[in-house]
This record gives sequence, structure tokens and C-alpha cells, in this order.
Amino acid sequence: MQLVFGNKNYSSWSMRPWVLMKQAGIAFEERKIRFDAFTPESNFKTELARVTPTGRVPALLDGDLTVWDTLAIAEYLAEKYPALQLWPADTKARARARSVCAEMHSGFMALRSHFPMNIEARLPEVGQRVLAEQPAVRADVERLVQMWTGLLEASGGPLLFGTFSIADAYFAPVVMRLHTYGVPVPPAVAAYMERVRALPGVAAWIADALAEQDFLDFEEPYRTHR
Repeated sequence: MQLVFGNKNYSSWSMRPWVLMKQAGIAFEERKIRFDAFTPESNFKTELARVTPTGRVPALLDGDLTVWDTLAIAEYLAEKYPALQLWPADTKARARARSVCAEMHSGFMALRSHFPMNIEARLPEVGQRVLAEQPAVRADVERLVQMWTGLLEASGGPLLFGTFSIADAYFAPVVMRLHTYGVPVPPAVAAYMERVRALPGVAAWIADALAEQDFLDFEEPYRTHR
């Protein structure tokens, strides 16, 4: 299998299936397509047009099959490798895991807009200002804290559903956003975030992101240079 993805420093959607596969021990080849101007004739769009009809990353290639969209990739992998139990084994827990992933997939727009993923940056002063000025971002953070706290309490930890699952991979980019912008969270949530960052799959993505040294101004609403 081959996973097609964008810049590791900025591409939150790419991070999810990459971390999932790496952490679960699923072998795959990497194919990074660097972000650029995203115009129809750009290299990014030209390369992706050969892979997926959406023109977006990530995409998973498995033989003659192309699976696009992060959640579809996760579901495909869960079906392809049932022994890995990428979703929780318990029916009710599995339904909750799918629910929170779907909520992330379609929601948290304010947090995504004002806190774009930028692993290399440290912007706590921006985080403080945004939280003060944007009630929708505060509401998103409050919902995340409520969600993660409830799941950790129900499962007993150390991860959202006890052991590593698609849900942890799905929220790994959110963990990185909250870390970048220094968002204050309760101790139990902060401890969960540190455990996620320490997962070998997440740590490997972070290391690669830091090694890119690729400053893209259109991905940098809060900085003019590194």
C-alpha cells in the first residue's frame, strides 16, 4: 500500500491515517506531495489528479484501489486488518468511537480555522488572544475537554478507549494544535495529550515535520518567518 500525503508540519488530515498505520504496524510506502499554490496547474494539483478525483490529501493506494478521505481510509484499514482491532472491540464503545471521529470530521470549524496545525511553531500568545476574542473557539475547546474527559473516565485510560484506536489517531492533530497554541486544559487532558505525543507513531510524525524546514507563507497566518 502507498499513502499519499502533504507537508507533515501543516497537513492535519494527512497525519491521521499515517499515524494510524505507523502506530498499528501496518506496512506502507510514503508518497509526499509538497503543498504549493494549489492552483489547477500547480504541481500539487497535477500530481494529485493522477491519484484521486478530489485533488486533496490523503489518499491510500492499495493495488488498483484508491481510497480517499481520512475516515474512509480508517474504515478500510479496520476492515482489512480486523485482528488489529483499530476500532474498540465492544459494540457500544465502537459506536462512541465512530461518533466522536465523525464529530471531529464535520465539526470544530472555529478551532480549525483559528488554530491551523503548525507543529514546528510555538504560539501561546496567539492562543491566548484567540481564546479571548473568539467565543466559538472557546466552545470548541470546551467540547473537546468534555469529550476527552468523559471518554478517559469511562475507559480508565490511558487512551480514549483504553488501548490505541482510530479515535486517538483522529485526534492526534488536535493535540498538536492545542500544544502549538498553548491552550490551557485540565491536568487529566494535558496528561492524555502528552501520552498521545509520546506514541511512537505520533513521535515519528513530529520528528519528520520538524525536519521538513519548509516555511509556507500561505499556511502561516500568524508568522512572516520561522
